Amino acid sequence: MTTDISITVKPADEKNTALIDAEILHALDKKGIHASKSDVTSVFVKKSIDARHGQIKILLRYKVYIGEKPNGDGEFLPTWKKADGRHSVVIVGSGPAGLYAAFRLLEDGIKPILVERGSCTDERKGDISNLENEGKLNAQSNFCFGEGGAGTFSDGKLYTRSNKRGDIGKIYRIFVEFGAPERIMTDAHPHIGTDKLPGIISGMRKKIIELGGEFHFDTLCTDLIIEEISGSSPTMTKTQTHLTVKGIRTKNLKTGQESQLSGDAVILATGHSAIDIYKMIAKISPESLEAKTFAVGVRVEHPRSLIDSIQFHGKAMPEAAEYRLTTQVDGRGVYSFCMCPGGYIVPCATAENQIVINGMSGSGRNSKWSDAAIVVERRPEDIPEEFVQKAKADGCPALAGLYWRTWLEEETFRQGKGQFAPAQKLTDFLSHKDSTALPETSYKPGVVASRLDKWLPEEIRNRLEKGFRDFDKNMHGFVCDQALLIATESRTSTPVRILRNKESLECEGIANLYPSGEGSGYSGGIGSSAMDGEKVAAKICEKLKTEH
Repeated sequence: MTTDISITVKPADEKNTALIDAEILHALDKKGIHASKSDVTSVFVKKSIDARHGQIKILLRYKVYIGEKPNGDGEFLPTWKKADGRHSVVIVGSGPAGLYAAFRLLEDGIKPILVERGSCTDERKGDISNLENEGKLNAQSNFCFGEGGAGTFSDGKLYTRSNKRGDIGKIYRIFVEFGAPERIMTDAHPHIGTDKLPGIISGMRKKIIELGGEFHFDTLCTDLIIEEISGSSPTMTKTQTHLTVKGIRTKNLKTGQESQLSGDAVILATGHSAIDIYKMIAKISPESLEAKTFAVGVRVEHPRSLIDSIQFHGKAMPEAAEYRLTTQVDGRGVYSFCMCPGGYIVPCATAENQIVINGMSGSGRNSKWSDAAIVVERRPEDIPEEFVQKAKADGCPALAGLYWRTWLEEETFRQGKGQFAPAQKLTDFLSHKDSTALPETSYKPGVVASRLDKWLPEEIRNRLEKGFRDFDKNMHGFVCDQALLIATESRTSTPVRILRNKESLECEGIANLYPSGEGSGYSGGIGSSAMDGEKVAAKICEKLKTEH
C-alpha cells in the first residue's frame, strides 16, 4: 500500500536521516499503519519552511510505500520523435509556452517552426548588458524579448498554483533534463535562477533543432496570412465569412528581408509585452480581443538582512527569506508579486520612451537585497475615459487598458532620466515628502529621487499607501527608512486577452490560430505558460490526427 506522510523537523535536523525515518514510522502509527523500518520505502516529495509564530520549522512531505517498491510513475521524460515532415506548426515566440509547445508537437513527430523577434541567449546577454550598464535599449532584444522569453533573464521562478492546467511535474522534469537543479522537483517554491536559465534554454533549442525543428531569431511576425472562406447552410440567413490563418509574414530585423512561413496551424506565444501583436489582431478581428484585469504598482527593495531577520525572527538560516503579502483596499486587491529574495531589480522597457522594472534572483539568491512588486488590481472599468474613447475610436475597445499601461510607462520615463528610474523612500512616500537621500539599490542603471506620491495615478498611490500600512502590521519593520520604492512595475500580466474556443482552443475569430501563454491571457508565469503551451499543442496534434 502507499500513503502520503508529512512531518515537521527543526532546521538542524533536516539531514538527520535516522530521526526522519523514526518520524515517518511515528506518523504511520498515528494513521493506524504499523510497519517496521524494513517494510517502508519513503520517497521525498516536497519541502517548505514555516516561520510563523516565532519558531522555524521545516515541513517535509513523503510518499511512503509499505511492503512494496515505488512504481516510478511520473519520473520519466516523454518520448520525442524526429519530425517526419508531414506536418508543421509555426510558433510565434520562444518563451516557455512556445518551447513546451514545440516539445509536445515533437512527441507526435510534428515539426515546430519557432519565430522569435529577439536574439538567441548569447547575443541577448550583450543587449541586456548594454541596457543595464549604458542605458542603451534594443527594443527587440532585451529582458522581455528574446530566446526563452521574459523569464530567461529575469529570475526563473517556477512556482504555480495552476496544477489543474496540466502536469507541472512533467514541466519540471524537462527543465531538469536540460540542466536545472533536481531540487525544483521538491521545493515548495521552485526556482532556477537567471544565471542558470540561459544555458538550459540553449540546450532546449539544440534538442528541438536536432529533432528537426527550426528557429528564426531576430525575426518579427508582421502579419498573419489569412484566407477568407465564405459559406452558407440551410440554418444561415445569409452567407458568412470565416477567417482561417495559413501562416505568417515575417521580417528579419538584421537584414530587412521579408518572407512568409506556412504551417498546419499557428501558435501565438508572444508574451505580455508584444503590443504590436494585439494591434495586429485588432485590425483583423477586433471581436477576438477582450479587456481583462491586470495589476500595476512599484518595486519595494529592502536589505536582505532586514527581511531575513523579520521572517526568521532574528535566527540565522542558510537561505534568503521570502514573503507574500495581500490585502483589500477600497474593493481592489493590493499584493506582493514576484518576490525576489536575495535578488536584483532590472530594467524591462521595450520602447525608448518607457521605464518598466522587474525583479530577478540568481540561483544562489545571495545578493544583499530582497525585493518584490507591490501592485494594485486594475479592472477594465477602472481605465480612465480618455483611453476608453481612444480604443473605441481605433475600432477595438479591448485595447483601452493597454493604452493606459503604455501611458503610465511613458509617464514614468518622464519622471526619470533615461533609464534612471524614479524612486522614493517608503517612509517618505507615506509621509508625502521629498527623499533627500536614497538608499543604495541593486537597480544598475540607477535611480533619481521623485515624488511618487504625487504623480502616480491617485487610485494607485492611495491604495498602495493603505496597503503598505497593512503590510507593516503583518511584517513589523517592513516600513522603514531602508525600504526603497522604484517605479513602475506594469508588466505583471497583460491587460488584453485573445479569446479562444474552450473546446478547440482556436482563436474565436480566426481558425487555426492558437493563442497561448501569458501574452494571450491564459497563464501567469513560467510553469503555467509551459503547461498552456503543451495544452494547445496537444489539441493541434489531436486535430491533425482526426483530419488525416
